[in-house]
Amino acid sequence: MKILVLISRIFVGVLFIISGLIKLNDPLGFSYKLQEYFSVDVLNMPFLEPYALGISVFVVVFEVILGVFLLIGYKPKFTIWSLLAMIVFFTFLTFYSAYFDKVKDCGCFGDALKLTPWESFTKDLVLLLLILVLFFGRKYVKPIFKTLTLSVVALLSFIFCLWFGYHVLMHLPTIDFRAYKIGNNIKEGMDTPEDAPKPVLEYTWTFRVNGKEQVIVTDGSYPSIEGEFVGVDTKVIKEGYMPPIVDFSIESEDEDLTDTFLNEEHLILVISYSLETIESGGVVKLKALQERALNNGYNIIGLTASGPETKKIISDAYDIDFEWYLCDEKALKTVVRSNPGVLKLHKGTIKQKVHWNDIEDLDF
Repeated sequence: MKILVLISRIFVGVLFIISGLIKLNDPLGFSYKLQEYFSVDVLNMPFLEPYALGISVFVVVFEVILGVFLLIGYKPKFTIWSLLAMIVFFTFLTFYSAYFDKVKDCGCFGDALKLTPWESFTKDLVLLLLILVLFFGRKYVKPIFKTLTLSVVALLSFIFCLWFGYHVLMHLPTIDFRAYKIGNNIKEGMDTPEDAPKPVLEYTWTFRVNGKEQVIVTDGSYPSIEGEFVGVDTKVIKEGYMPPIVDFSIESEDEDLTDTFLNEEHLILVISYSLETIESGGVVKLKALQERALNNGYNIIGLTASGPETKKIISDAYDIDFEWYLCDEKALKTVVRSNPGVLKLHKGTIKQKVHWNDIEDLDF
């Protein structure tokens, strides 16, 4: 039992730290996932959506701290009870999500590792079993340092988590796991190779033969049967290739200008998924940014999901002359974790990406 507890302790502690740090690297992204869980279609708790960011930071900091506490043996009773409560809750959440097909990706490892709902549930089941081993063998979870050292390590871990979370919120994630990271080409990210795997589909055909319904399953070919066609259902057996970027576009009210702008050699792209909630500290910097861009031979445009009235209000209020174009809100939240955020592009390749706090760092 002692050896089993030691193995579980190391595995659970390391996994919680890694999982927590990945999400702490991008707490805003995790908050978007929590908003999805809180929505009417999932848990029906929309009153929590405005607090998603605060909950996100608390959860990921607590996750990392529990992992550290477990490894060093700090307050083992509190740590193991907390781990058990957390994993029971998340096991229920991932089962609910998988069984009712509510959320396609749990966000357990942020954008670093995508898990299907059932993979997430299986992962949580394994963790639940390991934490139960720790719970029943908690007498074997002993501190590895003296009391003062334990307290210092625990405090430093907490301070580091708070500093790191604040740093990435005020700038951008330290490591960018998304398809829009610096060096990636947006156009290439939207392409599907000719030899890319195609999805495997199963077709269930229903016919009425001699007054009785008959069901035939094929891979897509129309069944050779004499009878009255009633209907057909399709089921994805195996997903095909999905481009890393599927919902990015640059559109005016009446045309798609994506290719036009992504072929420009010098383009500054201002991203604001919602002009209604744009940070005032960031929008006041856009006029100076516009002047710098134009003086250095760059075209500058904005990209938002907001409507024409809001675009006009913001442009008039802050004396902005560049044009705002349309793009899906979810896509813009993925492009940059800042409202506003700024990208420097060369023929669709992202050369630089900055938080509004760091607009002055753009290199022209």
